[in-house]
Parts: sequence; structure tokens; C-alpha cells
Amino acid sequence: MLLGIDTGGTYTDAVLFTEEDGVLRTAKSLTTKHDLSIGICDAVNRIMDREGDQIRMVSLSTTLATNAIVEAHDSPVCLIMIGYDKGSLERSNLGTAIGKNPYVFIDGGHTPLGDEQSPLDLDAVQQAIDEHAPHVSAFAVAGYFSVRNASHEEAVRNLILEKTDRPVTCAHELSSGLDAPRRALTAFLNAQLIPQLHQLIHSVDIMLQEKGIKAPVMVVKGDGSLISAQTALERPVETILSGPAASVVGAKYLSGASDVFVVDMGGTTTDIAILMDGEPKLSEEGANVGGWRTMVKAVAVSTYGLGGDSEVALKASHKGTGTPLGIGPRRAYPISLLTQQHPSVLDELQQQLRKERIGEYDGRFALKLRELNTALTSLSRLELEIWESLADGPVALNSLLERPAMAGPLQRLIDRGLVINAGLTPSDSSHILNKQNNWTRDGALLCAQLFLRQAQRDNHLLGVTPEDLAEMIYQQTVVQAGKTILDTAFIEENIPQMTNSQSLGLALLDNALRNKADSHKGDTKGTSPLLDFTVKLGRGIVATGAPSAIYYPEITARLNTELNLPENADVSNAVGAVCGGVVQKYTVLISSPEKGRFRTHMGTEQKNFTVAQDAIDYAKSHAEEKAYQMAAESGATDIIVEVDQFDKIITDAGGDQLFIESSIIATAKGRPVLMG
Repeated sequence: MLLGIDTGGTYTDAVLFTEEDGVLRTAKSLTTKHDLSIGICDAVNRIMDREGDQIRMVSLSTTLATNAIVEAHDSPVCLIMIGYDKGSLERSNLGTAIGKNPYVFIDGGHTPLGDEQSPLDLDAVQQAIDEHAPHVSAFAVAGYFSVRNASHEEAVRNLILEKTDRPVTCAHELSSGLDAPRRALTAFLNAQLIPQLHQLIHSVDIMLQEKGIKAPVMVVKGDGSLISAQTALERPVETILSGPAASVVGAKYLSGASDVFVVDMGGTTTDIAILMDGEPKLSEEGANVGGWRTMVKAVAVSTYGLGGDSEVALKASHKGTGTPLGIGPRRAYPISLLTQQHPSVLDELQQQLRKERIGEYDGRFALKLRELNTALTSLSRLELEIWESLADGPVALNSLLERPAMAGPLQRLIDRGLVINAGLTPSDSSHILNKQNNWTRDGALLCAQLFLRQAQRDNHLLGVTPEDLAEMIYQQTVVQAGKTILDTAFIEENIPQMTNSQSLGLALLDNALRNKADSHKGDTKGTSPLLDFTVKLGRGIVATGAPSAIYYPEITARLNTELNLPENADVSNAVGAVCGGVVQKYTVLISSPEKGRFRTHMGTEQKNFTVAQDAIDYAKSHAEEKAYQMAAESGATDIIVEVDQFDKIITDAGGDQLFIESSIIATAKGRPVLMG
């Protein structure tokens, strides 16, 4: 038997699977971010008891990396840039991604041919270590043209590991592609994600010990293939879009569909991919998550901050959109769930409603989301005060933010993913409308009443009841979800996406996606609307994820397309986690520094040849050996390696062909090693 586990922002899913019979048992449990092992153990306990010795492989998928980037929840990282100029921060949004994290420019780096452009300044590296190591959870190192010569990155990494216990990410290990700022961005994001993946793998280890499971542990990469847990710990950025990739693999298995949109709606995000001829479309430029274009090869997934637990808020302006409500992109802890877990919150909501004076933060609470991965000294005095006040459970924001000075520190804790706000969400509206019943409806109703009281004080949503509000939230979620699919289709068809300045186009799309009957309630003349704009999607939709059954029947009806909601769609990610294989690629570049000389570039090693074919033969042999080794280290057996050659040759004015460079790419494929 194979055990598939998916850890998402809201739920942790577990699946028992055999290659002969498919899905045997499934279970869902709430994700417990403060201690992931609790949710993982709970889900696994629901599907197995004493069968630990029968498990031959455990495979994980997770949306934690994707969610962390989308929600801007990060761990503090120091980025060391070797040989970069300060203008690099303006390219690929690198400076925006770094934000308030420390970064250091160091002399060094290499030329496009792999020659040293200036000596490496290790004294400056030592100074950066001394200054920043106590305040960060990891380091990222990016050297200029490190893909042509990685010796400076390696030297800096060795010094950091010698002087600290912090993990280090080197950019050349994540991508062989050119684009120095984007390579630095990818290394930076990788370093930010290391603590989260460490927590996940450690939590799984706890479950394995508890259940007596000794099987190998694999993790789903962003392209849907598998890597060993150890490899994932070294390169967690490759698990960006792990959850969506697993969902696509699982959706293909469960539905049997071959040319469809695959939509995975979770608690935090909606991820949309496309199956073409039965295979997931891959991103040629690298995974784009939360606005950051990485250099990680992954399934071409569009990720949107929209899910069952997205925060509901009043928009400052809603001209042309038909509603004053906005859903997401940030996640909020659903009040219906909070009141189920902490019944005292129900009393607090009732007290807020009884008060004549309307509180600025009525219906909203803060609670710890996970534990610190750095020392308490990394928190400011006010951040520490908030952190300690949340030690015993959720606290009403009215109380927590009595002093205006506390708002900034609270937001910083939220930005780091340590604390989360609780408030009104689509999950709460589903409870009010009786579309969902697993949490506390009374808590959702009270929160909706408080939300309306605040809105109506400012002359919004006048005459609206809590049930009306819940229906409005449901309808707005349907509209926004429909737009995410249209956005994905626009990208695929190279149609320019609508911007806020293109109000007519946005209004027409809004008209097509809104419930016409609902929009014209109160029309006593019995006339049809003057405009009935419709949209038809060219492909069907396979919908997966826990909230999909609530929203996608309505969404596909408005998009005039077919819905495939397969059995076990709510655990598609966990199914996909056990259906993949191992794929590893290794690239060797061959350059020509001068006529008649050919140079192979392989990490820290460069080798010169006078005959092009000799360089090609050497590069192919090295790439094949390295790809095989990487696949084996990633947990593969029955490995097959294919080697491709891509030459860049130009013709000069005299008609002679000139060799510019050649890429030798070895692809190793295998199936995961199973115990026994």
C-alpha cells in the first residue's frame, strides 16, 4: 500500500492507495500550523490502524510554500549577492521581494565564460555573517554568472556553514538558466521556505514513528514528479506549486479527462492548470507565484488568492463591479471554525453585539498560527507583547489594538505568518446558507451581524440581512472564481488581461458571471434585462479541492461549460502525491571563449578542449552520470537517462558557420523505490 498526504493551508488529507485497486480509504483533518504533526497524525489515524508494516511508500504534497508566497508570509533571510550591481534590485522585482530582509553586495563574480571578474571578498562575507546571522533563519547566496562558474558561491556557503548553523541556498543549484536577478530571487525564496519544509518533514517523521512506518518518504515537485524528502529539504523552492501539481496528477487519474481546465480550490488559494492531450502544460519561463517569476520548472499554474477561507472585506470603491464586497487575497481564520474550537469566542461576539457602541474591530480576532523559527530577540518589544498575549488563545482585536501603536507590530507578525486574523469568510457564508455544516453556524451568524452593523453605520449594505449578506458573499466568490478561469484562458490564448482602467471590459465580464435572476430582484415590470452578456469556455473543468462542490456547479453553469467533479475530488492532491514518478535533469553548457577552443561549464569545474566533438562527448558523459546520480539520490530505481543536444550556431557574412554555444541536457526518469 502507498500512503499519500497533502498538507494545505486549511486541511490535511490522507489517502491509502494501491496500484491495483486505486483509492482504498480517504480522510481529512484540519491543518494545525502550530504543530503540523497533530493534523497529519489525525488524518492518517482515520484511514489506518496497525497497517504500518504494509506501507511501501509515503508521498507528500503541500501548498504551504505556495501559500506562504501568495500571502507574503516569510521567514527572515539574508541574501548575499556576489558581483551584482545595485541596479539588480530593480530587475525581476528582486528589491520588492526582499522587502525589509537584509541584503549584502560582495565583490566577486564571474564573466559569461566562467572567468573571475574580480576576487571574492571573504572579509565582507564574514562581516555580513556577524551582523545578520543572529536575526535570520537562513542565508541565500547568488553569484554573478555562477551557472558558468560556481566557485564563489561555494566558498561563501562553506564560510557560512563553518561559522553558523543556518541553512544556505546557492543559486546555481536551483537553475542553470541565465538571468542573474531572477536566479537570486529564486535562491532568496528557497531560503525563506526552508524552515517551513523542515517543519513539515519533521512532522511526518513523528507520524511515521508513531505508526511504525519505515517506508521511504517522497515529496511532490512543482512539475508533478517526485523527489526524496532529503532532496526536498535542500531545495524546498522546487516544492513551489507542489500542491497544484499533485492536484493535476490526481485529477487526471480520478477523472480520466485529457483536455480540460483543472481547478483546485482550497482554503487559501485557487490554482488553475491545463491538461493537454492528457499531460499537464509546463511553464517554459518558470513558476509564477504571488507575482514572483521564479526559475523553477513547474506545471503552468495560475495561482490566485481566493479560497473558502479568504478574508471578506468592504471595498473602498466598487464602481462597475456590482458589489461592495471583496474576497481575498489574504486568508482569515473562519469565525465558524474559531467558535467551534474556542467556544468562549461565541460569548465575546454576543457581548460585542449587545454593546450600543460599535467597535472598530467587532467580529475580528487574532490568534497564533505557528511557533517562532527564530529567537524571541527577533521580535520588537511590542511584537513580543502581542505574542505573549496570544499564548492562551485568540484575543479580540478591539482589545489587542486598544493602543494605536500596536497595529504595526501586529501586521508585522501577520506578514511573517506567525499570527492570523479571524473574521468573516466564504466558509462562514456557506454555513449560514447551510451549504456547509462541519463548523459552528451560530458563530458565523453573529459575525455577519457585526459586519453588517459596521457597514450600515457607514451607509453600506442598508436593509441587508445576515442571510442576504451570506448570499452576496457566495455570489461574489462565484464571480471572482469565474474571473480566475477567464484570466487563465486569456493568458493561454494571448489575449490581454483586463485592467482596472478598462472598465467596460470588466463590466461585461462581471455581467456574464453574475446571477441575472439575483441581480434583478425587485423588477416588478417583468421585463428582461437590456443586456445579457454571456461567456462560453472552450473546455470543460475538472474541479478539485474541498470547497469546489459548493461553488463550481454554479461557476461552470455561468461559463457554459461541463463540470467533472470526480469521486474523491476533495483529496485529489493526496491521490496525485502517490501517482507520480521521479524525473531529474542536469545541464552542461559548452561555450567557445575563442576560435578553436571549447569550454564545458559544470558547477565549479570548467574544462577546455580544442575539438568541439571532444567537448560534446565529455559533456554528454558527465551530464548522463550526474542526472542518473541525482535521480538515484531523489529516490528512484529502474532509471533511464536520455541526453539531448541543443546547438546555437550562426552564419557569418562569408557564409561560414560559427559555433556560439551548446546545451547538453540529460533527463533521468525512474519510479520511486518502494520498501520490500
